Amino acid sequence: MTVDPNAATQDFPSPEPGHRRPHPARYLVPALVAAAVAVTLGVYGKVHDPAGTAFNLAGFSSTGAVKSWLATAAVFFALVQVVSALMVYGKLPGPGWSSALHRWSGRVAFLVSVPVAVHCLYALGYQTYETRVLWHSILGCFFFGAFSAKMLLLRSERLPNWLLPIVGGLVFTVLTIVWLTSALWFFRTFGVTT
Repeated sequence: MTVDPNAATQDFPSPEPGHRRPHPARYLVPALVAAAVAVTLGVYGKVHDPAGTAFNLAGFSSTGAVKSWLATAAVFFALVQVVSALMVYGKLPGPGWSSALHRWSGRVAFLVSVPVAVHCLYALGYQTYETRVLWHSILGCFFFGAFSAKMLLLRSERLPNWLLPIVGGLVFTVLTIVWLTSALWFFRTFGVTT
C-alpha cells in the first residue's frame, strides 16, 4: 500500500481549544475598562464641586494625616504584594501560603486605598494648580483604571506569562508615585503626625 503525501489528512485531530491564541478582545476589554474607569474618575473629580472634607478619623489631627497614613498602609501592602509575587513566580523562596499572602495583601492594599481616593475625589477634586498635584490627579485616576484591568486579566485564561507581572508592576509603580506625590509630600511638609 502506498500513501500519497499530498492527500488531505482527515485523521488528524483539530487543535484543542486550549492551544489557540487568545482573541484580541481578551486584551482590549480590560484596556477599555481601565480607560473608562480612569476617565470617569477624572471627569467626576473635575466637574464635582469639591466639598473640602469627606471624612476624619478619631485620633488623627487632620484629614491629610488620615489620608497619608492610609496611603502609606496601601503602599506597605503593595510591597508585600511584590515580594509575595516574586515568591509565587519562584524568583524568591517562600512558604506554601505565598499565593494566599499575595491575594490578601492585594485586597487589603485596595481596601485601604479606597477611602483615600474617595476623599481625594469628593473633598478635593481633580486639581491642576501645581505640577505635583497635576501628576497626583492623573496618576490617581490611572491607578484605579490599571487596577481594574489587572483584576479583569486575572480571570482570563491563556494569557502570556509576562502580562500579569507587567500589569502588576505598572499598578505598583503608579501607586508608589501617587504616594510620593501625596503622603510623602505631606510628611515632609507637615511632619510625621497622626
